[in-house]
Amino acid sequence: MAIRSLPILLFILLGLLVANLMFGAVSIPFDGILKGFQVGDANYFTVHEYRFPRTILAMLVGAMMALAGALVQGVIRNPLASPDVLGVSHGAGLAAVFYMTFFPNADIIWLPAVALMGSLIAALMLWWLCGQHSSTIKLAITGVALAALYASCIDFLMLVKPLEINNALLWLTGSLWGRGWHQLSMLLPWLLLVPCALWLAKPLNLIHLGDDSAMSLGIKANKLRLSSLAIAVGLTASCVAICGPIGFLGLVAPHLTRKLVGGRHQILLPSTMLVGAILLLLADLVARTIDPPIELPAGIMTAIIGAPYFLWLLFRTK
Repeated sequence: MAIRSLPILLFILLGLLVANLMFGAVSIPFDGILKGFQVGDANYFTVHEYRFPRTILAMLVGAMMALAGALVQGVIRNPLASPDVLGVSHGAGLAAVFYMTFFPNADIIWLPAVALMGSLIAALMLWWLCGQHSSTIKLAITGVALAALYASCIDFLMLVKPLEINNALLWLTGSLWGRGWHQLSMLLPWLLLVPCALWLAKPLNLIHLGDDSAMSLGIKANKLRLSSLAIAVGLTASCVAICGPIGFLGLVAPHLTRKLVGGRHQILLPSTMLVGAILLLLADLVARTIDPPIELPAGIMTAIIGAPYFLWLLFRTK
């Protein structure tokens, strides 16, 4: 079942890719999409300069945020863990909003580095408050509380800097609107973290046996946790810097994938990336086509699905 799911996921992803190119405020037929990649065609700007980079960006951001969630859940062995639930995404958001409001004329190329710094501080804060061997519920509740604290700090920054909040407000909704080739080029270097994450698949399987069992098999548990969380923080920070916080994607995608293909990380990690890409492509497609020409932020669509899913997980976790 696990291996047979991969072609199905790839087929769904390809279908959504084509649909994202075809549908929007103006629908373009399939043959028009193919011609739209040619310079001088009437649909060249819509297809090549607007929808195509946005679609690729949605696939990459969805895949990377889902991979970050799978890493966090795998290394903490916590079904409620994800970068946004633990406050890491909001830490990146707070740092990014601080950068945009206090340095409105600064180059946005530094935004991923600033978001990474915010994510690292948020992760260290959670680690310091909960300790190394914290319970599932304590981690989730502390993470939610820290996320609320960071959100209130973001609100405070926007109140004291009312003239510089336009970009921050748009960015905070978690949207792909206005993103193009420039943002895609900013994200590409962070893809180097993906093979590093996939390389950890086998040790992540072993750590599920327990720290003592994993260490008897040659796995250094603390080193594995630190490297996995560092990669997850880097993936999350880069995505948040580009598109803003996309709520609950890192929580929902690994869970859905685990039910589909099981918990073996050699299959789980790449499958989670496919599911994450599918979810964000679908969210962005619905957000763009539900009431054109108005575009809703994709982050709102993922939150509508993710928030009830998180509550369901919280209530069924003992």
